[in-house]
Amino acid sequence: MVVVVAGLVVAVGALVQGTVGFGLALVAAPLLAILDAALVPVPLLMITAVHALLTLRREFGDTDWPGVGWALLGRLPGIGIGVLAVSTLPPRAFVAVVGLTVLVCAGLSVIRWRPRPTVPALLVAGFVSGAGGTSSSIGGPPVALLYQAATGPRVRSTLAAYFTAGTLLSIGALALAGQVTAQALTAGGLLLVPMLAGFALSGPARPLLDRGWTRPAVVGLAAAGAVALLVQAATG
Repeated sequence: MVVVVAGLVVAVGALVQGTVGFGLALVAAPLLAILDAALVPVPLLMITAVHALLTLRREFGDTDWPGVGWALLGRLPGIGIGVLAVSTLPPRAFVAVVGLTVLVCAGLSVIRWRPRPTVPALLVAGFVSGAGGTSSSIGGPPVALLYQAATGPRVRSTLAAYFTAGTLLSIGALALAGQVTAQALTAGGLLLVPMLAGFALSGPARPLLDRGWTRPAVVGLAAAGAVALLVQAATG
């Protein structure tokens, strides 16, 4: 029963991410953690990496490669902080800080702030994303907020390139810390099929979002991700 429910959650998350550009982790991570704590972060990071590769292949030509590079550079120290939080620190307070940071940024975006993917902004967003993504699997909102004014294909392909490299870096760091186990690899394999189903459904859904709904979707999902982190911190 747990496997079936987890598969449905992952399929919905994969549909959301395939349409908006991110959202797989923020939809799935809180529910998967409740169903079985062993499903996060490593199994979820695994299927996120595969989803990102598929998205990148589908919309490769719209990627902001310089932006991806700067965000990844900022992600590297953030990964170290995330691994430290998973391995040694009380995770609830750390996850709450990440959630509050993203929620404030999303709130400012609704009011008047229009962030742009400048080099300093990408470095900071990459750092916060690396810390949050490694410790809780939710790392998309900080970088996504910088591209909220871009077109749908631009958002999806750029985030896909970032997620492809970023999640692999996070998995590698967690492996060095002894967090990647045979159980985690098996769980990731089981979640792969529903992820592929959700990704396939996102294909016909993309044109609907690209009719002027990209920015509201990005800001709304970023805020939802922040709230999910805060709930995780409060209940975990």
